[in-house]
Amino acid sequence: MKIIECVPNFSEGRNPEVFSAITDAVKKVKDVKLLSLEPDADYNRVVVTLAGNEKGILDGITEACKAAASKIDMTKHKGEHPRIGAIDVVPFVPVKDVTMDECVKISEQFGERIAKELDVPVYLYEEASKTPSRRLLSNIRKGEYEGLKEKLKDNEWKPDFGEAKFNPKLGALVTGARFFLIAYNVNIKSTDVSYSKEIAEVLRETGKPKRDENGNIIKINGETVRIPGRLKTLQAMGVALEKYNITQVSMNLKNYNTTPLHVAFEEVKKEAARLGVEIDGSEIVGLVPLEALLMAGKYYSNGEIKEEKALVDLAIEKLGLSSLNEFKPEQKIIDYMI
Repeated sequence: MKIIECVPNFSEGRNPEVFSAITDAVKKVKDVKLLSLEPDADYNRVVVTLAGNEKGILDGITEACKAAASKIDMTKHKGEHPRIGAIDVVPFVPVKDVTMDECVKISEQFGERIAKELDVPVYLYEEASKTPSRRLLSNIRKGEYEGLKEKLKDNEWKPDFGEAKFNPKLGALVTGARFFLIAYNVNIKSTDVSYSKEIAEVLRETGKPKRDENGNIIKINGETVRIPGRLKTLQAMGVALEKYNITQVSMNLKNYNTTPLHVAFEEVKKEAARLGVEIDGSEIVGLVPLEALLMAGKYYSNGEIKEEKALVDLAIEKLGLSSLNEFKPEQKIIDYMI
């Protein structure tokens, strides 16, 4: 049986009615399973994980999006996390017996379908993107929801599906296919978000803008010159987490084989020490592949531990994955849930 994962991010992290509506909608669909639903009040965002076969995942995510769209109003939305719409991003991920090309086709089918059903502009990103400028989610999100009305007037940003018409309630939607992304945040024991932001700039692949001696950003032909960051396939930003009176280096590990969890954690730790602040564990938002935790366990055991559970337990301990909320392997590791 083919298994496709879908990880929609909805712009609502505080309203239980939205979570219930999404859950109820998915439960009514055959051949798809709701694996997790993780709201975050500070980000004002909920990350949902579904898995199913081709028909199940397509029908399940469509119903989930329709349910969320009926409850979310972007004209009233505020939150820490960048977003372009109520149904911000809907990636499809190959998990078992399915290719990336097949996931690209599913994302295209979904994009065409949801654009019609919700009257919302849809953009394709990552492996499904039609142009280089739309490959990165951050490029499409630039200007966010607040800048979308003007963005849609630019022919360069004509949507891949739907009309170039601003939908005030829902904004826009991004969909596509990608490798298994791990949403991973490292906690910084400080309320000053400048530390997290500086660490993010140093580590993320896109790095930071280059500045002249007066502190002005250097541009060539209108394009900002950037100093590349240290870690490949890593996206990162600094955010405040008021609920816990801390800040976070909020990261997306786009390929955990290139930049593993433990490497990201140790590099944040190193940079925090350089800046004179401490870290206090980390968290994984959504699900994580077993392989990623085994890699961390092997690193911290110096290859001396072989047993799977012991490696997972060691990774949880060393990465501090239960520092904010208890990390339960049976509920967080996708291999254990499918």
